[in-house]
Amino acid sequence: MSLHLKRMQAVVPSRTALRVALRRAAHQLYDAKPLVLDDPIAVAILGERYAEELRRTPIRPDRPFSIALRAFIVARSRYAEDMLRDAVALGVTQYVLLGAGLDTFAHRNPYSDLRVFEVDHPATQSWKRELLAESTLSSPKNLVYAPVDFETQDLPTQLRAAGFDSEAATFFAWLGVVPYLTHGAFRSTLDFIASRPRGSGLVLDYAQPRSALPFREQLAYDSLASRVQLAGEPFQLFFTPSKIAAELDAFYNLEDLGSPEINARYFDSRADNLRALGSAGRLLSAWL
Repeated sequence: MSLHLKRMQAVVPSRTALRVALRRAAHQLYDAKPLVLDDPIAVAILGERYAEELRRTPIRPDRPFSIALRAFIVARSRYAEDMLRDAVALGVTQYVLLGAGLDTFAHRNPYSDLRVFEVDHPATQSWKRELLAESTLSSPKNLVYAPVDFETQDLPTQLRAAGFDSEAATFFAWLGVVPYLTHGAFRSTLDFIASRPRGSGLVLDYAQPRSALPFREQLAYDSLASRVQLAGEPFQLFFTPSKIAAELDAFYNLEDLGSPEINARYFDSRADNLRALGSAGRLLSAWL
């Protein structure tokens, strides 16, 4: 979740990456079965270092927007992994997580021929590897770390240095990143993805601008925006569905999901109140 970290101090991992990991872990412990994202590594990777913070992660039923944020976070990871399954069936052999944070897919990877490249700021990757060492979780053989300090390095160069095959069809997950980017950084990364071979694909999430939201959602947005601002990782980039579709004109088969579609796909007939709310956050997949 920290591909945007030009401003982050070189030795400080992403705070928002931790918040995402805590919510994925809380889903494993506190939400009703069946889980939307069944991730047995989500709690283990946080270990004792964050055990108390996990116990304090908001799960109260009287905080609907907090529950909805957890729902959106687990749904976007599930959606990415569902789309990846389709990509692998079509012959994709590389999966790139842009702003990987504490993502655990590589530790649950069921595809023996799929190489997983985790791209993130060096500080966040070092932090993840420390947590893995503390938890005694092993590093999978098909996992490749591709640290990128966007102050001094660019994505294509660092991926190639990590062994990325530019000629192979690749699937990209770009989750929890786009709202933190400048438009220039968004475009340069999207252009790189768009130049991949035919059969490649992309999942991302994005946020609609505050002005497009109803009043109550604007209040929820303001609360979340103030927290990420305090963490040093402010929101910057927003799209409406029509504007992001125009940005992805090199892609085809775009699927753009709002809360009604996300709920129908992942939260229908649940025994608890876990569901996406509002119109701010959206999920999108597209193919080359």
